[in-house]
Amino acid sequence: MSIFSRLSDIINSNISSLLDKAENPEKMIRMVIQEMEETLVEVRSGTAKVIAEKKTLHRRAEQLRRQAEEWQSKAELAMSKDREDLAKAALVEKASVITTVELLDSEMLKLDETLDKLSHEIDQLQSKLNDARARQKTIVIRTTATQSRVDVNRQLHNFNIDNAMNKFEYYEKKIDLMEGQVESMTRESKGLHSEFEELARKEKIDLELQAIKSKLNK
Repeated sequence: MSIFSRLSDIINSNISSLLDKAENPEKMIRMVIQEMEETLVEVRSGTAKVIAEKKTLHRRAEQLRRQAEEWQSKAELAMSKDREDLAKAALVEKASVITTVELLDSEMLKLDETLDKLSHEIDQLQSKLNDARARQKTIVIRTTATQSRVDVNRQLHNFNIDNAMNKFEYYEKKIDLMEGQVESMTRESKGLHSEFEELARKEKIDLELQAIKSKLNK
């Protein structure tokens, strides 16, 4: 089981329901708290790794942005020396670097989304852990006192879980089908899309080359 699956299971779990099924509720609550504590440590460690990865991507993106500026300067220098061929080559290199920067920026946005989700789930887990610790001494007494009510609720809870899982499997299959259709359409249009991207890159380079010429003529 992955750390994210464990985290989701713990956050969505019903501590009272777990205790109701245990032969030794006091031992079970200790195990639950230990599981929460270990998961919290792992999630925070994973969050630190994501932050480190984002910083690495950010540094790389900044380096590439400086490279793009350097290629722009080289293109202008080449044009000032009547070396249009070198200027165009420099602009091609600049375009390639900028494409890589855009990919890195996209990856950083995804990491930001992951960090936001992790932060929210860590807060939920910490809140649940605090609640479990606060109830540790009294949960066994409450479980014994409400055993008759729990027996009924367990049946309802189990039915709701089965119903929810059936719905989950139905929507999961539906999403898989939709994703397959999207992937099929994407593959069909990929070749044409690539050609238009190539035309757009060439046009952008020609425009930048013309801008340099205009700048030097002035």
